[in-house]
Amino acid sequence: MGDQWPAALDRGTAGIAHEGEERSGDLAVFVPTAAGGLACVIDGLGHGPEAADAAELCADVVRSNAEVGARELMAACHEALLMTRGVVMTAAWFDLERSELRWAGVGNVDARLVRAGPEQREDVALVFGGVLGYRMPQVRAATMRLERGDVLIMITDGIDPAISSALAAGGAAQALADRILASHGKGTDDALAAVVRYR
Repeated sequence: MGDQWPAALDRGTAGIAHEGEERSGDLAVFVPTAAGGLACVIDGLGHGPEAADAAELCADVVRSNAEVGARELMAACHEALLMTRGVVMTAAWFDLERSELRWAGVGNVDARLVRAGPEQREDVALVFGGVLGYRMPQVRAATMRLERGDVLIMITDGIDPAISSALAAGGAAQALADRILASHGKGTDDALAAVVRYR
């Protein structure tokens, strides 16, 4: 596994804790892998310290298991989180050698791959109902072909999913993440947007 995030994957995150909270239960994790990189968004249930603790524990498990398959990663997180509030999570593996994205999720972390080009066609991640640490579903990953300029966007439920207007202007991954949070954050929960552009 490489030590640095691949230059071919421009990334950005923007998040905020629920008003009155010092820590957010919404986290993004980026881990370099042998084939490219793993991008993951974790949402600890609710908000406050217990949500943040669960999300941080899950993030540690993700960092230690970035090379395993989707089912194995979700199972490892589930086992580690049994005594916590639990989390929902979507994970996406970028394989730069094959120009592929493999992704899966448990719960309501919205993930979509916005295709390059004027139509901005979107593919949506395969997400299964459940909560890691509480109810683990049968998980399987879906694989998508990647084209230069494709953009992966993952958002937690603190962001309104109708984000098309924030995407229209394009831009670097960090600019997109900032714009999504600023224009679509609900203000009623922790919120996080994570963006990865394949370049």
